[in-house]
Amino acid sequence: MMLDDFLIRAMLAGLGVALAAAPLGCFVVWRRMAYFGDATAHASILGVALALAFGISVFTGALVVALIMAAAVSSLSGRGMAMDTLLGVMAHSALAFGLVAVSFLQGVRIDLMGYLFGDILAVGKADLAVIWGGAAAVVALLAWRWQALLTATLSPDLAKASGIDPRREQLGLTLALAVVVAVAIKVVGVLLIAAMLIVPAAAARPLAATPERMALIAVGLAALAALGGVQGSFVLDTPTGPTIVCVAAVIFALTTGATALGRLSAKS
Repeated sequence: MMLDDFLIRAMLAGLGVALAAAPLGCFVVWRRMAYFGDATAHASILGVALALAFGISVFTGALVVALIMAAAVSSLSGRGMAMDTLLGVMAHSALAFGLVAVSFLQGVRIDLMGYLFGDILAVGKADLAVIWGGAAAVVALLAWRWQALLTATLSPDLAKASGIDPRREQLGLTLALAVVVAVAIKVVGVLLIAAMLIVPAAAARPLAATPERMALIAVGLAALAALGGVQGSFVLDTPTGPTIVCVAAVIFALTTGATALGRLSAKS
């Protein structure tokens, strides 16, 4: 069967993560939540350690800890401490506690580098089901709440006047972010998840005139980065997760450079 080919499974996994991360990444960029995504991703390594310790699925452990981290940050923000400081403390503390917890696991073989930087070539059929199931849930949530999320992002006051609760929409984004982190661990690892959220969205921004078009372009660029990264790592024998992010970074440089040149030529 086609799914018996590890390269096909890797490409499908990359496409699944791209489908979930890219449109969500647009909201991360618009709301300037890049550090928030980074903190949630870093915390998930603690979820991996707890999942292995208690014999549950890595997806479940990462999702639960990512949700707890996101909820804690949301509840603590605005209580006298700057958000970037709070996120920095919690992100690096959670990552450190996770790495220490992993060292205490006895009799459990764990590929720490795989969880930190991804191991997409080891994705199995069950992993694919989890990745695409999570991606479908995230896309469904964004499609359902798209207009409300946009309004709450652009103007919380306008959202309140329209009967939209900005905190509820923030909670929806938090839930979606936790799901993306949990499904992306296998593909790009906890240290690179934030890059897949931010880089394709940032690359799509200068190419789009509307939010909807930016989300669609971001999905296309993220898919291109995923497929190009898998193929490039196979040909060059490089780590797949970092190679995917490298391709995304090149795409960002190209779109940004092309836009800058276009503006210069228009002025001249």
